Amino acid sequence: MSGMEIERKFLVRHDRNFKAQAYAHDHIKQGYICSGHGRTVRVRVRGERGYLTIKGPSLDGGLSRYEFEKEITLDEAEQLFRLCEPGIIDKTRYLVKSGSHTFEVDEFYGDNEGLVMAEVELSSPEETFEKPDFIGKEVTGDRRFYNSHLRLNPFKNW
Repeated sequence: MSGMEIERKFLVRHDRNFKAQAYAHDHIKQGYICSGHGRTVRVRVRGERGYLTIKGPSLDGGLSRYEFEKEITLDEAEQLFRLCEPGIIDKTRYLVKSGSHTFEVDEFYGDNEGLVMAEVELSSPEETFEKPDFIGKEVTGDRRFYNSHLRLNPFKNW
């Protein structure tokens, strides 16, 4: 997959049970081969699959950016983890349908324990969507909530 990624990010309200609404979930481990100036090269294992992802900088406050993603073997992903900068992101991703969209809800572990965020991918910045009841404050464009930032400045330190 490659092209423009348009997404909005939200904190998840802890008083709502998003897990009961999920139709699927996967464990995710990801690291960053390099990150800086809004660009990242990421390696990820999601469930039983590996991925290499390159993301460009956002020019519109974090709402959209170029993304290239390629599936790789698990062995390739594990080898690439050896090249990653310090700090691994460990989380479970839950998929929740809301209207015609799917929200990806990430529950973080380790140094980011207690952080739960949701994101929804859109086809245009103006596209409307139905928010599930667990959606809280919008954090789109807030760098503190970028995974590449969370590995360096984890939630436990805030």
